[in-house]
Amino acid sequence: MHTTRTGGQILVDALQIHGVDLAFGVPGESYLAVLDALHDANIRFIINRQEGGAAFMADAYGKLTGRPGICFVTRGPGATNAAIGIHTAFQDSSPMIVFVGQVGGDFVEREAFQEIDYRRMFSQSTKWVAQIDRAERIPEYVARAFTVATSGRPGPVMLALPEDMLTATASVGDTGRYQSVQASAGPGQLQQLRTMLQSAERPLVLLGGGGWNAAACDDIARFVHAWQLPAACAFRFQDLFDNRDAHYAGDVGIGINPRLAARIRAADLLLAIGPRLGEMTTGGYTLLSAPRPRQTLIHIHAGIEELGRVYQADLMINSGMPQIAAALAALPPPDATPVWRASVKEARDDYLDWQAEPAMLQRDESKLNSQLNSQLSSQPSSQPSLPLNLWQVVRTLQQTLPADTLLTNGAGNFATWAHRFWQYAGWRTQLAPTSGAMGYGVPSGVAAALVAQQAGDAATVLTFAGDGDFMMNGQELATAVQFGAQVLFIVFNNGMYGTIRMHQERTYPGRVFGTELHNPDFAALARAYGAAGETVDKTADFAPALQRALAWMAQHGLPALIELRYDGNLITPNATLTSLRDTALAAAR
Repeated sequence: MHTTRTGGQILVDALQIHGVDLAFGVPGESYLAVLDALHDANIRFIINRQEGGAAFMADAYGKLTGRPGICFVTRGPGATNAAIGIHTAFQDSSPMIVFVGQVGGDFVEREAFQEIDYRRMFSQSTKWVAQIDRAERIPEYVARAFTVATSGRPGPVMLALPEDMLTATASVGDTGRYQSVQASAGPGQLQQLRTMLQSAERPLVLLGGGGWNAAACDDIARFVHAWQLPAACAFRFQDLFDNRDAHYAGDVGIGINPRLAARIRAADLLLAIGPRLGEMTTGGYTLLSAPRPRQTLIHIHAGIEELGRVYQADLMINSGMPQIAAALAALPPPDATPVWRASVKEARDDYLDWQAEPAMLQRDESKLNSQLNSQLSSQPSSQPSLPLNLWQVVRTLQQTLPADTLLTNGAGNFATWAHRFWQYAGWRTQLAPTSGAMGYGVPSGVAAALVAQQAGDAATVLTFAGDGDFMMNGQELATAVQFGAQVLFIVFNNGMYGTIRMHQERTYPGRVFGTELHNPDFAALARAYGAAGETVDKTADFAPALQRALAWMAQHGLPALIELRYDGNLITPNATLTSLRDTALAAAR
């Protein structure tokens, strides 16, 4: 049945047909007709403070649900602000649809107020970008957008909405709900994979990329167990395999365990299921030589355009992750105990050793304890209190919070403490940008809490944010308070853009410039937004502050923030700025 409706109403009706329950955005006059239609729709519209935060939230929604995250932004500045989230969704293979306002057809190509040609601007950071010029074609475009965003390698789609098109009326029927299309491995490919794997002596499984779901992760775990294989996860995809599992060998990304890196180089077969094998996962294309790796390489990816992009694998399989995971789970394991069986425990032991408290922190604590004991002998009434130990902070969080806590983070050296020392309990306990985008932590944490809230789940959401990272989208804390998103934010405050300072000391030792930060009182800022705020600069003070924050969240149903103030000289778990500077200066002599 065809009914006469405005373009805005046709669009919102289409979103409901395709199962949209949450949408993120910043309102704009360019799509007022859509906002009016949303007024009566069964879609919750999350009002963001900046379009970058809205796009990051839509990306997080896509990662969490496998359905496209929906983002509405206004024309010109709204679209350009959202570009960071669109780029992240593209590099992270997250399904997303961005609806952006556009000038009316009577003003087009005049460089009218805030006019941009989105097809030219976003063609390289989306899977598809188009403009809907006629209201009667909205159902067609929207259905295609959902299919494109979720099929093959998932990613972002952008649809421009001319203002006059949204207010025009049309009599048009609706489509059915979208279908995601994925390839799958053929019987011959699966048999070849089995033969190659049986012939290996030092195989390793590497998991990564988008398009996974809980069932696919369970299937892969069954495959890994049946074949008695060591398994690692690509950069910021650590939740694809339970880190507590005896087969888990660690993460392959920035700050990789040197023993795991050596294991990858020494492997005679690498079974890469899902990752793009990009710069971060390959250690700058050094763990695997391009274009022909030393290892026998089986590369499985949902996007056919990704296969052979950098590496000419010995076997390339175009398949969606649920499809290949189910096929591998059903693949008959070898009859005899595989020759590589002992490598599982060896890889696991290497991982557990890498989890231990860094020797550098132990040395510092020993030195400080000696100083404190000396002070106590002369001042019996004083109490010893060690400066903040970030390893102990992570350990306390892990011991206090539920195992299935969802940890989100943005970009910066602070994230090393999450990637190295947090044990992710499996599917969708991690949200982090493989694009390396700063400012992702706060919006993704808020989105995760809202998705759980929408589903009626009592999820625990924890966000790690550096001081620079937090300041890029910290205003979304206001969104968290407005919509009752219960997130525990941990802000790592070392007064600098730490990653850039680290590279600065390595390349231009002692010439510090442009990397210092003068920060606000983050705890006071949180309280100003209506959240709880705590400040911690001593190890012994963290656990009590954590308990107060959790109690406040439970009582008020609102977020809490704990600011960690610590010595900025500690730039990674294994290095200080001083040591990096000294090494660089010595090398220059």
